[in-house]
Amino acid sequence: MDAQGRGRADNIDPADQWVLNPHTGEYELRLTPSAPQSSVPSPRRPPSRGAGGAGGNAAAGRRAGAPGGQSAPGQQQSRETAPGRTVPGPRRRRGAPPPQEPLPGRRGRRPEKKKSRTKKVLMWTGGTMAFVLVGVGTAGYLILKHLEGNISTTDVGSAAKNGFSKDEAFNILIIGTDKRTGKGNEGYGDKGSVGHADTNILLHVAKDRTNATALSIPRDLIVNVPDCPTKQPDGSTKVIPGTDNVRFNTSLGQDGRDAGCTMRTVKEVTGIAPDHFMMADFNAVKTLTSAVGGVEVCLKHAVDDPDSHLKLSSGSHKVEGEQALAFVRTRHSFGNQGDLDRIKVQQQFLGSLMRKMSSSDTLTNPAKLYDLADAATKALTVDQGIKKVNTLKDIALELKKVPPKNITFLTVPVLDNPADGKIHKTVIVDPNKAPQVFDTIGSDVSFTEVKKKQQQAKDAEADRLKGSQSAASDVRVRILNGGAPSGSASQTLTWLQNQQGVTKSENAGNATADIGKTTLEYAPDQADQARKLAALMGLPGSALKPGKSVTNSQGLPAMTLTLGKDFKGAGVSLTAPTKAPDVEGKSTADKVQCAS
Repeated sequence: MDAQGRGRADNIDPADQWVLNPHTGEYELRLTPSAPQSSVPSPRRPPSRGAGGAGGNAAAGRRAGAPGGQSAPGQQQSRETAPGRTVPGPRRRRGAPPPQEPLPGRRGRRPEKKKSRTKKVLMWTGGTMAFVLVGVGTAGYLILKHLEGNISTTDVGSAAKNGFSKDEAFNILIIGTDKRTGKGNEGYGDKGSVGHADTNILLHVAKDRTNATALSIPRDLIVNVPDCPTKQPDGSTKVIPGTDNVRFNTSLGQDGRDAGCTMRTVKEVTGIAPDHFMMADFNAVKTLTSAVGGVEVCLKHAVDDPDSHLKLSSGSHKVEGEQALAFVRTRHSFGNQGDLDRIKVQQQFLGSLMRKMSSSDTLTNPAKLYDLADAATKALTVDQGIKKVNTLKDIALELKKVPPKNITFLTVPVLDNPADGKIHKTVIVDPNKAPQVFDTIGSDVSFTEVKKKQQQAKDAEADRLKGSQSAASDVRVRILNGGAPSGSASQTLTWLQNQQGVTKSENAGNATADIGKTTLEYAPDQADQARKLAALMGLPGSALKPGKSVTNSQGLPAMTLTLGKDFKGAGVSLTAPTKAPDVEGKSTADKVQCAS
């Protein structure tokens, strides 16, 4: 009998059979016997030594409810727990009859306060507040881990990371395709589409988990799609040639491009590299909204759209299934009838869904959770680095830490494409506003007011920039290329010597390994030189690394400047913004908004 069936037989809530082991921090399945057990006792473990000896065993016996520290008849445990790993057993299902006779030793004891089932399940499904796709993996793990087999994967090679780190900021590219797969989806998307990147959200979650930003990328944004290596069925790699001045949505599906090509295009456009991707089809919206009993939406005016078949009066409505999909697909009835206004509606819908999934009674029902997870995971495709349900669970639990009020929705700032003429069909990146948005996200700066958990550390880094500075002519530095574009060390050397007067600088070639962030290492007596070079180059305090000096070609002590992957060019400041720009159309997940 499986865990769910056994739980029903014993009036035990299946959700309560997953219990937290306080010593490992993981959830483990604990089953109680559903039939009379053998009278043959299990092998006894030797008593533990020291403080956990006989006295400890006697105390354990008393806690079990037997007088004098002995097990009560008929109450012998079916399995012993290893010393030091006490794991609580499952509780009875709510509404189930109590035991015929109270357990000995329990009379007069204060009843134990029952933990809210809602809080217990939300601890697992909390990540769904941020995004439905992440919640799919979380719910699946709660019920049966074998749901992992439902998830499809795509090997995108070096475009994605090999794993997930709980201690770092992370970026996940969420893609909704317009491919007409699944029953009842014939009327949506483009007929015969190979599955283009129709809806695209770059989700950035801050390192300190105080905030997150969901950046929507318009499908009609004109971009340059870079060359893209793709894995073929026979294991070989085929490079799909890049194309310039094309719609963003062609980064997926067109000419055999996979999600890795879309990830590479995002980096090309924003400078931000997605760590992983999650992709879903139309069925995800229909299935998940039905599973939670519908999602509240609000309309400022009535809608009767002949294309999406959405027909709703003004005001609030609860939509699910086909109607929910029609709502997020509608664009000719909102705003200027373009993709940008549809993006706003989709952001409002996601915010509402996040609020619903964080409070819905549906997610406290194990049977419904299983149905939700089973159907939804079948609509999910991810990269190899996060294909395990356990990894998806980790992502969800990290997302759960972010308050909805600090989850910001915004769209890439754009302008109408002048090449379109009078009829505007596409957009281009706004060269004045977009870079500030990209830098803010890339620098892990929040678009909402938050308390920084690591403010003390940040202040210490900033203090490194304070103090006296040496003359530029006294700065001695060796320059290494540690992941910057080819030729960056040489260009920086020329710029420092000819334009900044740092004549005692030299090119030391390539670093032994690539690094993500540019660094300047210096000895304590070189701090004034480090501050001067940081001021000239626009280096943040975090780039300054107190350490050791090296010997330059003249036999004199010098600092080491290693240009990382974040290096943008000689003379281009790397100082991160301290405050996010004001972006038009920005919203947060905790606010109710009406589509217009």
